[in-house]
Amino acid sequence: MCISIRYSVPEEKKSGFLVANVLKDLKLGTGDLSARRAQLVSESTQQYFYLDTHSGNLLINDKVDREALCGETDPCLLLSEIVLQNPLKIYSIEIEIEDVNDNTPKFSKKEFNLFIPENVPINTQFPVESAQDTDLDKNNVQNYTLSSNEHFWLQVKSDESGNKYLDLILVKPLDREEAAEFGLILTAVDGGEPQRTGTVQINIKVLDINDNFPQFTHSEYKVRLKENSPRGTLVSKVEARDSDFGSNARITYSFDRVPEKIHRCFHLNNLTGEITVLGKIDYEKETSYSMSIRATDGGDLSGHCKVLVEIEDVNDNVPEVSIISITSPLAEDSPLETLVALFSVTDRDSGDNGRTMCSVETNLPFVLKPTVNNYYQLLVQSYLDREKVSEYNITITAVDQGSPRLTSTRIINVQISDVNDNPPVFEKSSCEMQIRENNIPGLLIGSVRAADLDTEKNAKVTYSLLPGKVTDGLVASYISVNSESGNLYALRSLDYEQIKDFKVTVRATDGGSPPLSSEVTVRVIVIDENDNAPFFLYPLQNSTSPCNEMVPKSVEAGYLVTKVVAVDGDSGQNSWLSYELLKATDPGLFSLGAQNGEVRTRRALSERDTSKQRLLIVVRDNGLPPQSSTAMLHVLPVGGFSDPYMKAVEVSKEEHEEDGTLTLYLVICLAAVSFVFLLCIVSFAAIKICRRDPRESFIAAPPHFPPARPDIPENGGDSQSGSLSRSYHYDVCLTGGSLSSEFRFLRPLIPVFSVGDPNLNVNQTPPSASQDIPDQAGKTESGKQARASLSEDAAPRSGAPGCIANQATGANINCGQNDWLTYQ
Repeated sequence: MCISIRYSVPEEKKSGFLVANVLKDLKLGTGDLSARRAQLVSESTQQYFYLDTHSGNLLINDKVDREALCGETDPCLLLSEIVLQNPLKIYSIEIEIEDVNDNTPKFSKKEFNLFIPENVPINTQFPVESAQDTDLDKNNVQNYTLSSNEHFWLQVKSDESGNKYLDLILVKPLDREEAAEFGLILTAVDGGEPQRTGTVQINIKVLDINDNFPQFTHSEYKVRLKENSPRGTLVSKVEARDSDFGSNARITYSFDRVPEKIHRCFHLNNLTGEITVLGKIDYEKETSYSMSIRATDGGDLSGHCKVLVEIEDVNDNVPEVSIISITSPLAEDSPLETLVALFSVTDRDSGDNGRTMCSVETNLPFVLKPTVNNYYQLLVQSYLDREKVSEYNITITAVDQGSPRLTSTRIINVQISDVNDNPPVFEKSSCEMQIRENNIPGLLIGSVRAADLDTEKNAKVTYSLLPGKVTDGLVASYISVNSESGNLYALRSLDYEQIKDFKVTVRATDGGSPPLSSEVTVRVIVIDENDNAPFFLYPLQNSTSPCNEMVPKSVEAGYLVTKVVAVDGDSGQNSWLSYELLKATDPGLFSLGAQNGEVRTRRALSERDTSKQRLLIVVRDNGLPPQSSTAMLHVLPVGGFSDPYMKAVEVSKEEHEEDGTLTLYLVICLAAVSFVFLLCIVSFAAIKICRRDPRESFIAAPPHFPPARPDIPENGGDSQSGSLSRSYHYDVCLTGGSLSSEFRFLRPLIPVFSVGDPNLNVNQTPPSASQDIPDQAGKTESGKQARASLSEDAAPRSGAPGCIANQATGANINCGQNDWLTYQ
């Protein structure tokens, strides 16, 4: 809807001059202009006025010169429009620029020269150029005065348009002999306040007789000229003829009493009478030109004609797009039909050349809606999404209807503001992180990252841990998360053997209102380190008693003696164990499986082999650096294992032996021990009864030792080291159910003497010898452990504890539980 309002203001007012207050005329209250985003839109390119939206005052923005703006057009109107939004309403404002007397009447020259023949009759008229005053109405030239003289008086005429024409009328004949020349002063007076005047000197020269005036073929020439015609384009050609002869018939052409703009735009050839284009011809500034042409002969007689030039419009002005208002940034959740921009399209051409059409791209979420007076609204036609398109460069295309059509474009940038419509998103819903055990507290485990497609505070993500438990503690006591970076840190040192893995849930929350969040599950895997040394299960590493294994002397190479078993608390390659025989009494006798820990014989046992083999076994894991443990294993070669014993050992190695079998063996062992004990008591009593005279029997039957061997010392020193000569044979008695791999030997009751011992007292009585036995036994116990050589024909007695009888002298020696010895 448009409403026209008209104001007037004098020209030449300074900037800030109050033209009017529009609130009353627009029927609006104070503040309505600001609330409705009022804007003053001028149709001209220069803004001469501006609107104070707070007070409603319409003020001058720039000094207005009516003559420069409108020229001779009256009234001089500046068209503007006040545009109100919400709802849209347009008010047309016409501001009339009132003329003030700020211009002095001016003549085109400082002096005019008139050449008048002396025979010119009375009342002959001589046209004189009038003064030009760019002011209008009463401020324009109102009157002319001529200085007093006796020959001429001034006649002033006005045409239909109000233009004044001056003629000097001869009232008294001229006489060249009396006055060949004289001067007059012509004064132009305007009607303004204060009154302004302009003068010009008229020089009159009296000539000899030239009785024929130049005559134009047409008194008026009409031509049409296209605007923007190039310089030099022929507009028209005027022609005049003179009946005189000679120099009086030579004609020259000139502009007569034309404004300055004619001289700027056109050129007249003074010899040929051709009028050509000199300056720029612009239809939008002037639609027609009128000029007077004077033809003067050699006798200074002249004739006049008029030339009227009509300017034809061409489509030389592109449409202009003027933005009234624009909404940027635009919220991405803006509803449909939201106003994005308001603009107008104008074309300075006329007719079809000034009719315009406007459009925008069709692939945008906006639509163009035309309103009145070539105003257009750009509206939202589909929903916006800033995450897909954050800004739009909208190209507005305006096309006129001229031929050829001219097009102009205007690009407006619309930023889309963000709303919190996207939650933070992790790359995966779950992830895994690894950390080595025995880590230092505060160690960085890894990072989680969540991306938010929003911007600014809506995209600022903070991270937090959700409550949870790890084994017997809270997850917050094990893991912490940096709220800004998402880095996960271990708060304590972790032990793989206690916690192999655990899960934590991290929540990412944005800074929008309301905030949005998402979660990710992080599985923390503890990587094992080689921090546990292998531990022997067999032989038991921390046992106080040594571990003994018996092996028959008759075994061949490859015989399985035992199997070493070790475990490692670590995992993976850190728990891969390998066994090695680090040290042995006889390194070539036994081999150790590097992977299975089986101890086997490399060769068959011989009589030269030591009766007690010590094996120092080391087990290593495969970690970096590797860790190891050692264990000592004693292997005792024995001869003549009975079948029941061997079977008992084999049965003991069965993994699933029933409890009833073990109980049976215990009962048998108890009976065997009791039987052997009774047998020893009976044997000891029989020896006492049947013994002969000790001296006689000792001398008659001294101890007999076999010849000395090169590998056995001949003295009795071996008794101190625990070794015995081969002449001593022992009966080894083992309980049928003994599975502890222990030998129990009786101490010898008779001391060991050398054959040639000079200190041998043959008369020594048995009691004294018996008294020496405890001392000798004590020395044997305090010394090194004795190594016993067992005869192959010694058969164990079933069910009896280990008893050794000296068969070298044929004496039966009683043995008891207090005399049992243990070798490791």
